[in-house]
Amino acid sequence: MIRVLLADDQALVRAGFRMILKAEPEIDVVGEAGDGAEAVALARDLAPHVVLMDVRMPVLDGIEATRRIVDGDAATRVLVLTTFDLDEYVYEALRAGASGFLLKDAPEEQLVAGIKIVADGGSLFAPAVTRRLIERFAGRHAIAPPPGLDELTARELEVLRLVARGLSNAEIAASLVVSEHTVKTHVAHVLGKLDLRGRVQAVVLAYETGIVRPGESSGG
Repeated sequence: MIRVLLADDQALVRAGFRMILKAEPEIDVVGEAGDGAEAVALARDLAPHVVLMDVRMPVLDGIEATRRIVDGDAATRVLVLTTFDLDEYVYEALRAGASGFLLKDAPEEQLVAGIKIVADGGSLFAPAVTRRLIERFAGRHAIAPPPGLDELTARELEVLRLVARGLSNAEIAASLVVSEHTVKTHVAHVLGKLDLRGRVQAVVLAYETGIVRPGESSGG
């Protein structure tokens, strides 16, 4: 059973999501939060697998709430819900450790599928949309390379570049002529050495440090 916490300052929005998810036998809505601070507290108390997080909320916004939840419990994943896909709020939420984002008006089946993907440890983002989002805002947040970057092998750095260009594990495996299992191992090493929560943060880091530059070919 996937435990889900709803975080949105609009009661009607929460009620709508609750109705959709109530019909899913594999999903249990364990709580609702009306602001970011309440979301952080409930995430700590209820230990949900997934938090559906609105980014614009009072008291504490969804970005800082995401950061605190991710830092507080490695098992809880955050799926950001937004009205605008090319939005700096969404970008900041991805930087904070969200596992992906969905538009609030996404079809019901997409919402349910997204929750299942994120609960299973995956990342949910349409590569094309995420690349446009990151290319739009990454230049404003250029950072120095983290210490762990020097620890990456040449192959791990190559895998990071391909992840940042939006390629799936299967596409990376085909590109490098290795098994998908080998790619997963490389990705795990990259995330571990750079102290990242998931592929989304890896993509953001790759752009912000200049490993991948806006406009580069996606390959594959």
